[in-house]
Amino acid sequence: MELYKQEFGQNFNLGFDLSQYPWLVDKSWHNDVSPSFYFKTSTGYMVLWVDYEDPVQREDSVQKRYVVMTTANSGTDEFPDIHHNEDSEVILETESPTELITYLNQLASAH
Repeated sequence: MELYKQEFGQNFNLGFDLSQYPWLVDKSWHNDVSPSFYFKTSTGYMVLWVDYEDPVQREDSVQKRYVVMTTANSGTDEFPDIHHNEDSEVILETESPTELITYLNQLASAH
């Protein structure tokens, strides 16, 4: 069973097929507000946060469902320790699964 389902429930809907993006590493943790996945790009690591489909279920109802942010890595490439810091920037914010999938597909073609 995927980590995000263990932490946020069997019925959590990502809105996309995670198996299509094997380079997304599930780093979900129940103390976080939503599932998250990190990945490496040519410019460094990023995290994709996937919030609940229904804004009423979100801790912050004004935040978009999908947020991609830059991150810092305090570990190594072999054993990354991914976290946000004061330099982290939002790369993508959207409610649209289609917009996210387009973004992920662009990244996949770069891998």
